[in-house]
This record gives sequence, structure tokens and C-alpha cells, in this order.
Amino acid sequence: MVRVPASEDFRGQLGRAGGKAAARKRKLPSRFPAVSRVMGPEAEMVPDEAPPPGPGSPPEGETAATRKQRAWARRKAFSLFVKAKEVPAAGRCAGGGGGPRWRCCRQAFEELAGIHRHVALQHGRDIGQQAGLAAEVSPSSSPAPAGNGDGLNGHSCSSPEISCTLPDTSHLSYEELTSEVGEVLLYYCYCEVKDPEKLCAWQKALCQHLHLSGKVRVASEGINGTVGGSKVATSLYIEVMLSQPLFKDILGKEDFKSSAGGAHCFPDLRVGVFKEIVPMGIDPKIVSYKENENARIPLKLKSHRIHLSPQEFHREVEQYLSQASQGQSDTILLDCRNFYESKIGHFQGCLAPDIRKFSYFPSYVDENLELFKDKRVLMYCTGGIRCERGSAYLRSKAVCREVYQLKGGIHKYLEEFPDGFYRGKLFVFDDRYAICSNEDIISACRYCGTLWDQYKLCSSQHCRQLVLTCPSCRNKGLTACCPVCQEKELKVTSRASGQTVKEECECTRRRPRQLLFLSTCDYMKYPGLSSACTRKIRQLEAC
Repeated sequence: MVRVPASEDFRGQLGRAGGKAAARKRKLPSRFPAVSRVMGPEAEMVPDEAPPPGPGSPPEGETAATRKQRAWARRKAFSLFVKAKEVPAAGRCAGGGGGPRWRCCRQAFEELAGIHRHVALQHGRDIGQQAGLAAEVSPSSSPAPAGNGDGLNGHSCSSPEISCTLPDTSHLSYEELTSEVGEVLLYYCYCEVKDPEKLCAWQKALCQHLHLSGKVRVASEGINGTVGGSKVATSLYIEVMLSQPLFKDILGKEDFKSSAGGAHCFPDLRVGVFKEIVPMGIDPKIVSYKENENARIPLKLKSHRIHLSPQEFHREVEQYLSQASQGQSDTILLDCRNFYESKIGHFQGCLAPDIRKFSYFPSYVDENLELFKDKRVLMYCTGGIRCERGSAYLRSKAVCREVYQLKGGIHKYLEEFPDGFYRGKLFVFDDRYAICSNEDIISACRYCGTLWDQYKLCSSQHCRQLVLTCPSCRNKGLTACCPVCQEKELKVTSRASGQTVKEECECTRRRPRQLLFLSTCDYMKYPGLSSACTRKIRQLEAC
């Protein structure tokens, strides 16, 4: 519950914060959007209390001109943030008179005062970061009018590492930037980032400037993102990313994977700074993507972490399947993804760990070192990023003869081989859940066994598991991931701290991290499996 002071004057400030004429008549406090304090699950606005130091906060001893410029930057950041949450006219009710005018954090707002109050309460830090960025990229002369949405265009900060440039969109209409007919981009770039916070602030400003939604992870080791928007907006995004000096000679146009979609494929925009750009749960300084980071690996093994193009990978898989059918293969085709991803689509003859999170992958490797001993490993994942860390970890164990990975992941492979050795759908981490390139359905309804591969969230209130349940079973009320959830017996427990947590349901409780399964090819085609691994496979098949 959010408690807002009943002061009419304070509500008036909120209601007028984004208006052009009102902004000129009455200048809002420069720290206005950051007046909220969050304590536990509740937030209380404290107008007279200064916010803690952070991005966009005025330093001590600054001149009047600097304060004026910073105040302008904060008003502009607030205005741009609200503008980015506006619902296009086509998305409202027929006739143009009804329907929400703004959407943010899965909430709808019909009045300007409502969206202003929400942004002030929930996004003060975002506004502060963007205000700091705007102050850097704004001209040193008099501030531009608060209503000018393109005042940041054409300017860049002086940092040699990170350019804060925002593209010029003055020649584009609002409809072109917000069209629902668009695409979703998937990309990553490993590089040394000296100021992750600054890169994060620029990414937020850039995505909001282009009306993009999605998720972007920033860390000192690089950036990993998936964003959706109109084709005009995503094209501009790629152009700006390629012009970023930080990614020069590292990130190329071919590194962006695209698929049909748009901003509607994500509920909102989330950009943040993390320790890893892909959460494997191991410090990047210990197991790094860098080729020769771990000095304990024998030199002869370091040269065998090779990226294979889709054409090269296709030939390797073709040769592997031919040899495996004759019981002569010394190669393992390893799927680095989670079980629910490989369940609806995978390469023929793959070995897929039965893991629920990528952070379980190291444990899986540790439990199955005998399986990889003296083997050639062909690794693949959705877009390639998990293979970067996964192959580094596997190589650090110094048991494999060679480790190769599919460059660009399944995404790039399907662009060239839509009807190749990958069968079924490709799972994606957005509201689409999956995209397809062939008509194969390789998974089944959890309840009746009918071929089905369209995921839905478990209907139990406290469960976030994905479930495959066909329309016929859903019509019968079978909408949960397991009997425990279906019977609504999932209980909520409380920790000593008072934080509520959900109990694991049946389908997660029955999933040991170290078990694995083989798909398409019978496990007997792998002569190199140890008896221990064979027993594990038989245990899983018995379940």
C-alpha cells in the first residue's frame, strides 16, 4: 500500500509535472521524482526529506547555472519517462474516448495525475539516473524548454569509453516508433565495462527514447539484452549500439538475432546492473569467458574453445548422427538450456541436462565428469551466451578432448537451416514463450499425452512453473503444473524475517539437479557412457 499525503498543493505538483505551460509557470523542485522512500513492502512519500546521494542528485557547491541545468534535466527525464509509457491511440478503445492512456508496471492509468504519481513513487531512481545522463549530454548553454522531447538528440558525453548519444528521431512519427508490427532483438557482448552504472543509465534512456520494452543486463563483463519494438525503433537501436565506442570491433550487426514481435512481447522495460550478464552463479573472475583466463587449464586445451558457424555446426551434427547410429561416436551434442526449453525443441541426438536454471549447470557438470572424459563436445543454446560461460566451465575441468560451440545459437542456425537437425519450437524468455521454424511438435500435454507444445503459467497463485496442457484439458480445469498445485494445496510459509516464500511443488521437488536425459537417439548409441551414467538415465526413464 502506498500512502500519499493529502496535501492538495503536493498533488497539484504531481498533476502539473509533465505539462508544458505549467512547467514554464511553476518550476518543480529538481529532486521532485525522488521523494519516495521504500521501507519493506510499503512506500511513503516524504516531501521535505532530501533523497540519498545517487545518479542525478545535485553535488555540494555547484553553481546556480549548474543547478538550473540539472533541474531542467530532471524535468525532461520525468517527461520522457511518462511519454514512453503512453498507449498509442490505436491501442485504446474504439472511438478514441476510452481505455487507458498510459501503461507502466502492468498497471493502466487514464489520468495524467495518476501516471505522474506512479512514476514519482516507483521510478525515482530511474528518473535520477536519466537526469544525470541528460545533464551530461545537454548543451552547456541555457536549458531547452521542458516540453521538447528531442533535446538530447545529437549530443554525446565526453567519456572516451561510453558514448551517451541518443539518436535523432525528429523525422519519425510517433506511430512509426510505436507500431505493434515489429521485432524482438536478442544480443550479447562480452567486453570490459569500467562504469556499468553509466552504461545502464544510457541503455535505459536509449530504450525509453525508442519506446522499446524488454530486459537488459549490464555488468563489468559486458551486456546481454533482449528488447522489442517497431522495426524502425529496433533498426535505430542496432545502429546506435554499433556506433558505441565501447563495443567497437567486438559487436557486429550479425550478432543481433531478430524474430517477429514487438514491444508488446514484454510487460515493461527492465535494465539493471548485475555481477554476471548470464546468471551461472560463479564469479566471472574465477570462470571467465576470456580464452586464457584460467591458467590452470593446459595450454593444449585452451585452443579448443572454438565457435562454429551454423554451416560448420550443421556438418558436425550430420557427421555425429551418422557415427552415433553405428555406435562409433566419441562426440556429445550438449544442450546448455533448461529442461523446459529442450522439452519443446532440440537437436536430434542431443544430451540435455535436466536442470531448471542455468546456475545448476556447474553442478550438473561436476556430477557427470566421467561422461565428458576424453570426448568431443558440441555445445549449443538459444543465442550463444550460455555456451560462452558453460564451455569455459567445462574446459576448466580439463576432462574434454575438445569443446566447440554454435556461434549465434539456435537462433542463427534456424535462420539458415529452418528445416535442419533442430526439431520443434525454440523457447524464448518473453510473453511469446516460443517461436517456430518447422511444424514438428515433439512434446505432449502433461495430462492426456496429446502432442502439444504451447506453454502456459501454472494456475496456482503462488507457482510460476510452466505447464503444457492442451485446450481440451484446460477446458476440464486441468491448468496446473502438478497434482499438488491442481488441488490448491500449495502452502505459504514464513521465514523468521517475515518474508513469505513458496514451497516447492511436486514437479520441482521431484527434479534432482544431476539427472539427465537423452532425446531422439537411444542412449545405447553412446558407447562411451559409464555404468553410473547409464543407471541415472534408466532411473529417469522409469519416472
